[in-house]
Amino acid sequence: MSLLKYILQLADTNLILTQRNAAWCGHGPILEQDIAITNITLDLIGQARNLYQYAATLQEKITGEATTEDKLAYHRNEREFYNLLLVEQENGDWGQTIMRQFFYAVYQFGLYEKLKTSPDAQLAAIATKSIKETAYHLNWCSEWVIRLGDGTKESKQRMEKAIEQLWPYTGEMFIPAAYEDALAKEGIIPEINSLKENWLQKVKEVFEEATLTVPEIKHNHKGGKTGVHTEKLGYILAEMQYLPRMEPEANW
Repeated sequence: MSLLKYILQLADTNLILTQRNAAWCGHGPILEQDIAITNITLDLIGQARNLYQYAATLQEKITGEATTEDKLAYHRNEREFYNLLLVEQENGDWGQTIMRQFFYAVYQFGLYEKLKTSPDAQLAAIATKSIKETAYHLNWCSEWVIRLGDGTKESKQRMEKAIEQLWPYTGEMFIPAAYEDALAKEGIIPEINSLKENWLQKVKEVFEEATLTVPEIKHNHKGGKTGVHTEKLGYILAEMQYLPRMEPEANW
C-alpha cells in the first residue's frame, strides 16, 4: 500500500502541475517560450501516465479490482490526491509560473537521480526515462530565473514576490509522509529529507546568479502528501474532471 500511495503522489504532482502549466498554451510571452512550456507540459503528462499505469497495476494486485490510468486521474476526489501543495498554487504571472517550475524541477531531478537505482525495477525504469526530460526542464527554468531576477527592476520585483508566495510550500517536499518513511526503510526510495541539502545548494547557485535572495521562512505548509489540500485543488479538479465524469464511457 505504501508503494501505491507513493507512485500516486509522483503521478498526481505531475498531473496537477501539467494542468496549471497547460493554461499558458497560446499565452506565453513569446512564441518560442510558449512552445517550450507546452513541451514541458507534455513531458510531465507523459511521466504521469507512466506512473498511473504502474499505480493501476499495483492497485489491481492489492484490491483485485481492475482500474486504469484514466480512472485514477479523473475519478478520484481531492482527499484521494497526494500531490505536493506547491504545484496547485496559481500561475500568477510568468515569473511566478517559472519559479514554481524551477523549485519543482530542482527537486524532481534530484529525486529521479536517486530513484534510478531503486530496487523496484518499474520505478527505476520510469525515473531513468524521465530524468533526461527533467534535466531540460531544470536548465530551461534556471535560465529564466536568472534572466528575470537579474533583469529589469520590475522583473526582479516580480521574482521576489514569487519567491515570497511559493517558498513556504517548498518545505513539504522534504517532510516525509508515513508511506515514504516505510519505503525508505525498505530501501526502495531515498530518505526524503536527505534530498534537501542538494536542492537548496542548487537553488542558491541559481539565485546567486540571478541576484535573488533565499528567504528565511521557517513555516512550511504541508498536507498534500496525505490528501489535505488548499481550496485551489478543488477548482483544478472540477475543471479537469468535468467531462470524464459527465461521460464516463466516452471514447475518443
